[in-house]
Amino acid sequence: MFVITVLQQLEAVQNEVGAVVLCHTRELAYQISHEFERFSTFLGDVTTAVVFGGIPISQQKEQLKLQPPNIVVGTPGRLKTLALDGTLNLKKCAHFVLDECDKMLEEIDMRADVQEIFKCTPHDKQVMMFTATLSKELRALCKKFMNDPMEIFVDDETKLTLHGLVQHYVKLEESEKNRKLNDLLDSLMFNQVVIFVSSVSRCKALDKLLQECNFPSIAIHGSMSQQERLACYKSFKDGDKRILVATDLVARGIDIERVNIVINYDMPSSADTYLHRVGRAGRFGTKGLAVTFVASSEDTDVLASVHERFEVEIKELPDEIDQSTYMPS
Repeated sequence: MFVITVLQQLEAVQNEVGAVVLCHTRELAYQISHEFERFSTFLGDVTTAVVFGGIPISQQKEQLKLQPPNIVVGTPGRLKTLALDGTLNLKKCAHFVLDECDKMLEEIDMRADVQEIFKCTPHDKQVMMFTATLSKELRALCKKFMNDPMEIFVDDETKLTLHGLVQHYVKLEESEKNRKLNDLLDSLMFNQVVIFVSSVSRCKALDKLLQECNFPSIAIHGSMSQQERLACYKSFKDGDKRILVATDLVARGIDIERVNIVINYDMPSSADTYLHRVGRAGRFGTKGLAVTFVASSEDTDVLASVHERFEVEIKELPDEIDQSTYMPS
């Protein structure tokens, strides 16, 4: 959404940063920077740089000096460091964008980094913030970054849902999850599937189990090195692997067109996280399927909060699912 908006308005001046885009994960920063590069191909001399932690800062400083960008995409911590030490001069920044703004502003440390970067930019600039879920408290905080802001609601907050996405749940015991997952992967038709778990250790263990069962699985979690994470992300996005086991690291913003099934192996902690997770399937106006495992009373409570928070009907998984309801034709 904002990539075209920024490029359309950007007045690219050599050696000047005209736009800053902040997001909460390195994978999302990497994805957004590639979208800027893709859409700016025919715009002449517009240059984009992406900066995030996990890569030696000296390497990024050298690259930024060799090719000063017009657009900088990054995570708050690393971008703040580069702005405060003078590597990035943001005094001419005309567009300031926060993607998944609620995630960045609800975490105190990340919010402080965003505020420091904001101070490095001019008073007069366009500020844009995007998210699918925003609480009243954070909405008030967002407005502190803006003058006379315009709020655009795609839909009423209580009616947030995902058109074309079939959603089901399965009640089972914790010990039954692996067998049920195996059955689903054997019986369902899918292009690519994302399986969400609650922790790094469970992510590693489930990925190992799936590979031992000869499923084409790959994992992404926070304890991997940055090079590993990006390599796995790219491998999945390019279609080299069809199954991704992941923590909530990739629950927001990541767009992979072939994903048509999401499985919540572990129930998310909140209704908002549920919406973001299942939104990885059925993107770009395509069909999709979300299956959620419910294995405890806490899981049941979260499912109830999803029904209460959003306009969605999540039914128990039937013995057979009509393939045409979730597979693109």
